[in-house]
Amino acid sequence: MTQSFLFLGLSYSSPILVCAMGQLIPTFSFLLSVTHRKTELNFRSSAIQVQVIGILISIMGAVLAEFFKGPLIRPSSHHLQHTKQLFVFSSTPEFWVLGGVLLAAASFSIALSNFIQKETVQQYPEPMKVVSYYCLLGTILSAIVSWIVEGDANAWKPKRNMELILIVLTAIFGGVIRPNIQVWFTRMKGPNYVPLFKPFGIAFATTFGVCFFPNSLHYGSVIGAAIIGMGYYTVLYGEISKGDEEEKGGDESSDSLDKKIPLLQEKMEV
Repeated sequence: MTQSFLFLGLSYSSPILVCAMGQLIPTFSFLLSVTHRKTELNFRSSAIQVQVIGILISIMGAVLAEFFKGPLIRPSSHHLQHTKQLFVFSSTPEFWVLGGVLLAAASFSIALSNFIQKETVQQYPEPMKVVSYYCLLGTILSAIVSWIVEGDANAWKPKRNMELILIVLTAIFGGVIRPNIQVWFTRMKGPNYVPLFKPFGIAFATTFGVCFFPNSLHYGSVIGAAIIGMGYYTVLYGEISKGDEEEKGGDESSDSLDKKIPLLQEKMEV
């Protein structure tokens, strides 16, 4: 479902909006954690306050990027307009809102998938088996949905060399190179290091979309993406602060236990 929402939303919008809507994953993760009572919504905690503020900022940015395209900053490259049919993200203005909704649904499905996997691994501590079954079932469901949506076998045959190259490059970079680099840096720098660079994808998508592909650039998209990035970093800062508060609370509780144990021993000796 995630891939279906993602590529369908990409076909109706642009890579810039894809990267911008991808910053909503921490927002959806926090909302799922709160609704399922995994996180206590204690407004006395500064970390919770920061996360709530970040969520509101992210939602404001998403609404702005979705419904306000604004004046044109730079039109699409004229010498690339004749190649527009080669790319999946040849968007049309009347479907821009639908594309944003589908991309938001893709971000929500990713957050929901991460939430379910986390709970599953906690109850069934065999991550390799969980991932294997997850990929197997995803492949089967994708094949069923694809067969229902597009039953013509000729539609699945690559008709251009460019399509085959794009499929191979997507598999290599999206399925092999990127996950291994993320795991490598996560092991070296910790779990909060890799998410720090996620908003940089907006800048890369904007640069490549305008310079090398037939995408126009609007003020609304840029401002909305910037606001979403600010909200993303705010939510991430709240998560880091929450972890620090939990560590301090654990240290204080252990110190209090260390102080109580000698007193109990003295009473027993008396």
